[in-house]
Amino acid sequence: MTFRKIGMMNIGLFTWILLFGEHAWHFLLLTAAQLIYVPFVLDLIMKENSKASRYLSFLSVPAMLAVFFLQITETTILDSVLAATYFLFTLLIAGLGIYRFTQRGFVHVEEAMIDIGLVYIMIGGGWFLAFETNIETGFSSIMTWLTAIHFHYAAFLLPVFTGFMGRLVKPRLYPVFCMLVAVTPIIVALGITYSVWIELLSVILYIIAIVWTITVAFQMQAPHKMHLILTRLSFLSLGFTILFSLAYAFGNLSGLYSITITFMLKFHGIVNAVLFALAGVIGWSLFLPQSRYKPKCFPVTNITGGLVIGEKILPEIKDEQGLHKGLVNDMRVFEPGIDTAKLSPMIRAFYEETDQFRLFAEVRWHTWFKPFSAVYRLISRKTNQINLPLSRNRVEMTGDILSIRSDRDGREGTRAWVRKVRDDVVFVALYAIHQTNGRTYMNIGLPLPWSAMIGILELHQMGSSLKLTSKRIAPNADSGIYLTRKKALFKLPIDEQFVVNEKGDTGLSAVHKMWIFGLPFLTIHYTIHSQ
Repeated sequence: MTFRKIGMMNIGLFTWILLFGEHAWHFLLLTAAQLIYVPFVLDLIMKENSKASRYLSFLSVPAMLAVFFLQITETTILDSVLAATYFLFTLLIAGLGIYRFTQRGFVHVEEAMIDIGLVYIMIGGGWFLAFETNIETGFSSIMTWLTAIHFHYAAFLLPVFTGFMGRLVKPRLYPVFCMLVAVTPIIVALGITYSVWIELLSVILYIIAIVWTITVAFQMQAPHKMHLILTRLSFLSLGFTILFSLAYAFGNLSGLYSITITFMLKFHGIVNAVLFALAGVIGWSLFLPQSRYKPKCFPVTNITGGLVIGEKILPEIKDEQGLHKGLVNDMRVFEPGIDTAKLSPMIRAFYEETDQFRLFAEVRWHTWFKPFSAVYRLISRKTNQINLPLSRNRVEMTGDILSIRSDRDGREGTRAWVRKVRDDVVFVALYAIHQTNGRTYMNIGLPLPWSAMIGILELHQMGSSLKLTSKRIAPNADSGIYLTRKKALFKLPIDEQFVVNEKGDTGLSAVHKMWIFGLPFLTIHYTIHSQ
């Protein structure tokens, strides 16, 4: 049974509740989300995975019936069991969001927004359980219920609709405003708990995010006219209802006037339930844009580590061929992406005969990241992997380039560059190459505990200099930083870039920069001398 069929049957259950339900009308605002909007939205999200959809839809039936019986019966000793059944279902939905995210990572922000919505509904299910079982939350009963409804509408539907919109149109600032949409539900909860000032701030942030979503909604282009009308109406309705929230929050702060919860339910609640949610669900059901995400299929290393990596991993993976001279056999393999005839001969020699060069490094952690780097250093010294010093002092990195068994690594021609500072292993990096659509990439694996970090670098020539970057420049490129475990390939919010320049007749200089969520956190300056 599909979620669409369950949603259609639930419309009948909801009609029964309207006619014969035992509770006040305003409880139907949450019930509508639980019985109608949740299954229809899950049907939209899970169309790409019919097997998972069948399993989850089957498990949703007890949860839907639990919500139904809670609304048509008076208080009974079974209420806790029924509410817990629905809460367990929201946990499964959150698990779906986490699973989707771990299979893809930070490849597309719009898909991550859908995942965030799926995770947030678990919080709504928890507050619903607290309301039905009279768990002490520090709030009144009505506020506990309002929090449950908040996490079904603003925290579930809004991120999902924003994600669907991002499949159609993604302005340059889309990730920034997505972050506002994602964090504001938590700020609202903090404001209700601790401070009316935070509550007012959360409403202001919501206004900024909603005005932006309305603006972007009118940039959408789709073949179905009614889809555009309904989805734009959905976002526009938020611009109207958020004004009630602003008036409510300002009244609480200033004391100049008071807006009752009943008033908010009649106007803010009903408009959100009908115009925002209903129009949005129907609109996206009429036309659902396909995800831009396409699973990557390039080869990655099969080699992972244990608690300690360093040289401990080498006896198991070294090939009997022994040593390699360089990181690649011949730089011409990267043509036509680069023109080796115009590339600095010294740069080419460094990559083809790496063992003939001495490498000196100055590691510079950015100020904001230093507390994190100090904690990380405690871990990296134990694992002997990505074990960079905290000091800016110039240090020499030494080491060998070893041949790696292809039956262990899974790639051909792999070699490990083991770099040390004095006797401490800094890196064990497994270098290979792969081609996709005529472009050749540097494919680097760093074994981690029971996983591996994968760096896929594009090579770009700048005159006689060379840039290697994980930042995707070519359309649909493989480049990026990934985490792999078993068959999962998770895109990390990390980027790195090397710029290598010739320096004099016998030397090179290189700058290695790294970013996380777009923020620079590490810069390494290399001085490279030919021996």
